[in-house]
Amino acid sequence: MNAHADTAAPRPGDTYVQSFARGLQVVRSFSAEAPRQTLSEVAQRAGLTRAGARRILLTLQTLGYVESDGKWFRLTPRILDLGFAYLSSMPIWNLAEPEVEALVDRVKESSSIAVLDGTEIVYVMRVPTHKIMKISLGIGSRLPAFCTSLGRVLLSGLEDSEIVRRLEAAPRTELTRHTVTDPATLLRRIQQVRKQGWCVVNQELEEGLISVAAPLYGAGGQVTAALNLSGQANRTDARAMQEQLLPPLLETAQTISQLLRRKGN
Repeated sequence: MNAHADTAAPRPGDTYVQSFARGLQVVRSFSAEAPRQTLSEVAQRAGLTRAGARRILLTLQTLGYVESDGKWFRLTPRILDLGFAYLSSMPIWNLAEPEVEALVDRVKESSSIAVLDGTEIVYVMRVPTHKIMKISLGIGSRLPAFCTSLGRVLLSGLEDSEIVRRLEAAPRTELTRHTVTDPATLLRRIQQVRKQGWCVVNQELEEGLISVAAPLYGAGGQVTAALNLSGQANRTDARAMQEQLLPPLLETAQTISQLLRRKGN
């Protein structure tokens, strides 16, 4: 998924370092579908010439972010330093973790915190109870914002015009028979989320998966992140989510929001 599909490609200039941008393209060319690649594959996936891709790969290899056996290139664990730099720059998530763990222990359902990046959500914390999804999620995982409870809560913090822009920019794939893809319908549902302060999404991301999410507010009263609980629809339907899981979720969200305001995030 391309988290930046909704933004125009910047033009090289005094504030844009093209070689650095190309280096990031090379890093992003690796994925679960392509964990190791030849030079030609990297060049093709990153949209670069072989010579350009080779220079970047050798630079990354020198820095320890890439390794190669002479033919195949792959990322090394050191690449995680780049992602964890974001998490360590926001120590609030360390403060929030005990609250999320207490919530999970209380309700016996998995919980996550995510932030919005373009048309996608990015997980910055996840406390699972047991595997309930076919998708394997962890810190740094991305999902579409339009069909997730976390995403709709995060989108609700934007102006309507910006919501529409992101919805229209997103590849709104019908992931299940329940997935809502019409932008006008999605906008109305997100407006309702903004009004009520929470969101339930029932089997739109994956069959059998239901989740409820609430916003986390920062120092300026803006929606900084979102917190959710997710479970199996065959044992926790939408009504049960709202009656049994929403109150403790909102309570925890309020506590974490107070921590955010205290830290000035």
